[in-house]
Amino acid sequence: MASLTSSRDFSLSVADCPLIQIEGWDGTLRQFEKSVSASLGTKLPASVGETVRHQGLLIIRIAPRRLWLVLDEGTQAPALSVDPDLGCSVPLGEGRVRLKMAGPDIARLLSGCITVDWHAPAAAPGRAVQTSFHHVSVLFLRTGEAACELIVPRSFARSLSDWIADG
Repeated sequence: MASLTSSRDFSLSVADCPLIQIEGWDGTLRQFEKSVSASLGTKLPASVGETVRHQGLLIIRIAPRRLWLVLDEGTQAPALSVDPDLGCSVPLGEGRVRLKMAGPDIARLLSGCITVDWHAPAAAPGRAVQTSFHHVSVLFLRTGEAACELIVPRSFARSLSDWIADG
């Protein structure tokens, strides 16, 4: 899946979103994080909404014990083995699509459909926020001063991207 809408003031691209969800069991978080960090060769985001970029991989803490590993286009999934006594991993890429948007009016455009304060520290570039877009759960990822991504369920990608493009 790939599509692109572009004008001088706005761009929107829609692409597959390879991602893996990993989660630590209650009571094993410290061991789980140590193991995953060693396996990936980088530190993990410390708080919900924080992200860490490492070798074509964006690691997002979406809940206290849950991380999403979002792969850049063309990046191979890491060889990650999660000890079943510490947690689990589940590929979610088949069910998600990434909407990339940029433009000087992006904050105004999105203010009509998601409840994220573009100017709040929690939505600063490099941060992620779980929100909803017309009653659909999405992950908002701020990527720049006038750029962001939405990771959305594949079944709603067409209607959400059409709504944004029409806006």
